[in-house]
Amino acid sequence: MAELNGRPVRPAELQALALTNYGHFTTMRVTNGRVRGLTLHLDRLRRDCRALFGTELDLDLVRTYARRAVPGSGSTLLRVTVFDPALDLGTLGGPADPAILVTTRPAGDGAVPPPLRVRSARYVRDQPEVKSVGLFGALRHRRAAQLAGYDDALFVDDGGAVSEGGTWNLGLIRDGEPVWPEAAYLPGTTLELLRGLRPGRGERVPLAGLGGFEAAFATNAAIGVRPIAAVDGVELAAAYPLITELAAAYRALPGDPV
Repeated sequence: MAELNGRPVRPAELQALALTNYGHFTTMRVTNGRVRGLTLHLDRLRRDCRALFGTELDLDLVRTYARRAVPGSGSTLLRVTVFDPALDLGTLGGPADPAILVTTRPAGDGAVPPPLRVRSARYVRDQPEVKSVGLFGALRHRRAAQLAGYDDALFVDDGGAVSEGGTWNLGLIRDGEPVWPEAAYLPGTTLELLRGLRPGRGERVPLAGLGGFEAAFATNAAIGVRPIAAVDGVELAAAYPLITELAAAYRALPGDPV
């Protein structure tokens, strides 16, 4: 399902996304019409629209379009993408009139996939605080990691500290408590919710220091909490009580009606 400003999108209107690829988005898991961290998702859309287009986004309109797209029961993944179909490579400096593209895809049964095995990669996304549609760098490293036999890539900044994955945030566990890496990364809504449930501590974590942690996990809105079994050659405890506890606490959040 795909609608632009509340009506079926025409293929020509997606040309700007395919050829210019300038915009931002957020992805939510909608379960029985409710979203965990809905306010965080909406705040992200507002903030990123100001950053990329210098204009205000009508969040009531976003919710109206979102409600049209999602079923009243069951789970679906809802993505809201904000871009201007009229802007192209030669007119990016012109006045912006962002449109709201709403798309949905199946969410699956909610079962957590197997633990990740990831490979480190030196990479910092462009303007990491914005959830931009420009994912080439992140996906390039994911593809390279998968071709090498891993599940995904874990990014490391220029100072050697771990930051995030291509579509997920990183949590670490030491002495039974969460440690949230401090680096330049995209702050995910799931991460924000988990930090509210279990604040732990923030810390700059060098890649070489991962051996001092008992466990690690990935977080995003689609999967919630997913264990990480290994980073490069460092093995971590995939079945760790705090990971199970955080996953259950996250699933128990009631969410807000779209």
